[in-house]
Order: sequence, then C-alpha cells, then structure tokens
Amino acid sequence: MITLSSIESLFFLGIGGIGMSALARWFAARGCHVEGYDRTPSPLTRELEAEGIRIIYADSPEEVAERNWTVVWTPAVPVQTRLYQYFLNRQTPVLKRSEMLGAVTAGMRALCVAGTHGKTSTSALLAHIMKPQGVNAFLGGISVNEGSNLIMDSGSGLVVVEADEFDRSFLHLHPAITAITAIDPDHLDIYGTAEGYQEGFEQYARLVTEAVVIRKGCSVAGNGHVRIYSYSVNEQADFYADNIRMTDGHLFFDWHSPDGVLADVELGVPVLFNVENAAAAMAVAWLAGADERMLRQGVSTFKGVLRRFNVHVQTDRVAYIDDYAHHPKELLTAIQSARRLYPQRCLIGIFQPHLYSRTRDFMDGFAAALSGLDEVVLLPVYPAREEPVEGVTSEALADRIRCGRSAVVVQKAELTNYICGRVRAIARPVTVLTLGAGDIDRLVADMAIELKKV
Repeated sequence: MITLSSIESLFFLGIGGIGMSALARWFAARGCHVEGYDRTPSPLTRELEAEGIRIIYADSPEEVAERNWTVVWTPAVPVQTRLYQYFLNRQTPVLKRSEMLGAVTAGMRALCVAGTHGKTSTSALLAHIMKPQGVNAFLGGISVNEGSNLIMDSGSGLVVVEADEFDRSFLHLHPAITAITAIDPDHLDIYGTAEGYQEGFEQYARLVTEAVVIRKGCSVAGNGHVRIYSYSVNEQADFYADNIRMTDGHLFFDWHSPDGVLADVELGVPVLFNVENAAAAMAVAWLAGADERMLRQGVSTFKGVLRRFNVHVQTDRVAYIDDYAHHPKELLTAIQSARRLYPQRCLIGIFQPHLYSRTRDFMDGFAAALSGLDEVVLLPVYPAREEPVEGVTSEALADRIRCGRSAVVVQKAELTNYICGRVRAIARPVTVLTLGAGDIDRLVADMAIELKKV
C-alpha cells in the first residue's frame, strides 16, 4: 500500500501525458518536489515548467539529481528507456500512473467516467456541474473552463476521475458512482478480444459501491449490491434527453430523471453529440446530490474540452476544426458533426493513426469512416510505445479509403503548406478537420494561423 505522506520527491516518466501531468500538478501543489522526463516539449510541458516543475527531454540518467525518488511511470514510455532502467537498477520505487491515481483518490467519494468514447468531455462536464458543491478532479483533457486538467479543493472529499481502460488502469480506482459511456472494443493489444474488453468493464463495474449509470444498449452485471441505471438520448431510459432543438446557435433539450423532467436545459457547447455526454454527466451528478440549479447552470456554462471538436477558424472561405478522435466510431461522429455544421462545404479530413496495433485491428473501420470525407490526408502512424508492424502503414490505410479524391500520405513538416494549397485550389468553401490522438495537436496552432490567411 502506498503511503502518500512519506513521499517527498517524485519523478514522472512521461510527464507530458495528460493524466501524468494532472498527478504531477497535484503533488507539486501539495509541496512535494516534482521533476519529470518527456521525449519532446509541448504546450503542456511548458505550462508545467512555468509552474516550477523541472523537465528533461533527453533520455539521460546523468541529468537526474540524487534524491529519495518515487517514480511514476506511464506505459507510453518504453521499458527500454535508459531512465526507466536506471531507476529500476537502483531499486527506486516505480509505480504506474494508474496505481498512483488510485492511491491519491482512495478515501474520497469518487465519481468516475469510463467508456470507449466520450469520457473526457463527460467527466469535465461532471466536474463543472459539481464544482459549486466543492470537488477535486483528475481529467483526461484540458477543461476550457478551468484551463487545466486538474481541479483541487482541499476541503472536499469528492473527486471526479476519468477512468481509463487502457492497460486496465481503471481497476486501480475506487468508484462510488460511475458512468459507462460505451463498450466498443478498443485496446485489443491489452485485452486480446472484444470479449476480453467487455470482461474488463465487468471487473470495473464490480468495484462500484453506490451506482452504475450505463448507456442504453451496453450492459454490465455489476456486483449485485448496487443499482444499475440506464441513460440515453431520444429513447426512454432511467435518465434520458429528448426534445432536442437548435435556435440561433443555441441548443436546448429536456432531461428526464426518476424525479421528473428538467425542461429547456441549454447546452453550453451546442454540438449534438454533447447531448449524450450531458445526459450521462447529469445522471451521475443527480445521484451524487446535485440540485436543479447546479444541473442547469453547470450544463449551460460548460465551455468544453480542448481537442474535443474545437473550432479554430470560421470564415466564409474556410472553417477549421480539431478533434481527438482516434477510434472508427469517434471519427464517424466527428465527420458527421462537421457535415451537419457545414453541409455545403468540401470536407477535408487529416488523420494521424495512433498505434500500429489499433491501426491493424481497425483498418477496415478507419477506412469506412474516413471514406465519408471528400478528401483524406493521412500522417504516418504515430507509434507511441510500439514498434512497427509489418504491413501496417498509413499507405495501406490510404489504399482502402474510397472518397472523391484518392487519399494521400503527407509528412508533418509538409502538412500545413499542403492543406493551404488544397484549400486555395477548391472553388467552394472548405472545412478542414484534424483528427487523432498522437502529436498532431502540435500542428494545430500553425495550421489555424495559415488557414486564416487563405
């Protein structure tokens, strides 16, 4: 068992990761000495450095000071990394991020959000709803309202946690109430099969002590001691949203709970797929004790999460949207949403496949989703922790895509110029959509600047 009070100095291997950085911030705010390593600088690592956290970008043990370290490690950093081996050989305590997150949140009443899709937006919205009551939160994205992936309230025993299924991380948590947004197979490099993936969620649901709120159409057995509620959109369930309408850029819906109906709830981020996220977040908040005022105000003032369908450019000539989608169903949702927003425009999608294993396992699904675009541009596969897999390339994916213009593979350094050239060459207005969970986000700022000039 980890004793948090005994930890004085922490070194984070992969500190620039969204979950790792939240933990680093939490410990730094508590007065611990925090340092870390990441492969490349990013806006997030620069923020951490500005907050006083030292980060090294070379895999060099020589740069590590002599301290009584506790190491927090993410599997996104390969075990062959010299720094990992250095700490291992010195018998330094090395904990996975999920183990440390479980230890940090143990003893709090944890409101968790799990699922293949939607968990970051749903957990950020849930935390925003609960904030007037006092809440801590560890989020898998940067909340626009908070400007951070961490919310701290030392006087609160309530915590919102994004429950990540990768590497079975969520099995280290202690959920009181959870939402489960989807159980579409993913991370088959970890779970092996769709059945194995489902069993992972079954194990997670058995940890819950108060209530499970699960999207209608999905199912878990639970532990037999907690109630399992369903939620949905435009379909009756224990909790559901319906009567969805858009007026002058505003989106309203009615939300149904076992208590009755909240009519005319305004959604602060007026995109259709966020209604489902809101239905789940409101259900968990309601079960946790949120009143009508908290529910209405939280949903209406929510500004979203970075890289979750963020519109960066919107002119008569071009619109530019960035989204974290990296699973076929997420791609399909983002593409369909862009079509609804800008139905008359040419839709160009730029996708960076994330992981060789995921690209292999869902090659046909990716191709089918991306074929809904007018033009497709692919970046090379982002490997993260993986070695290349023979035959699994962006070129192989491009060969399977069927859209108006043949899909092309472009290198990152050439991408912005290529896209601006295509936008200029197309006679009608254009929507550009960047998609992916790798490092494509590093290109967003420059892309937005250049597209504004087109």
